Amino acid sequence: MTLKRNTVQRALILEAVQALKNHATADEVYEEIAKKHPSISRGTVYRNLNSLANENYIHKIEIPDGADCFDHRILKHYHIKCTSCGKVFDVEMEYMEDLEKSIKDSKGFEFSCHDIMFKGICPDCKK
Repeated sequence: MTLKRNTVQRALILEAVQALKNHATADEVYEEIAKKHPSISRGTVYRNLNSLANENYIHKIEIPDGADCFDHRILKHYHIKCTSCGKVFDVEMEYMEDLEKSIKDSKGFEFSCHDIMFKGICPDCKK
């Protein structure tokens, strides 16, 4: 995948998200990169994560009452958040492309997409 504005920092950040494969927060991505590149700043990581998400190289998952996560999988899919540990996982089910068409809207919205976050207890927390 060729980056629009290919800087070393952007490449490192994209590689880190793809390598982590765990719906990492910006802090987790920063910490992963800083192990080998301690001179990189948090601001650079945060800025570039959002830029990469806006350009559809990664997927930003907005977490209510928590830190946003960044996903290496850019195909549309759903997620589940463990209500005990807070980790986010993929949900393996078909993405409902036309879900917006079934909404009865009385406010005048024009729907463009949707994100659904399921909640539950992960296998590790159930133990």
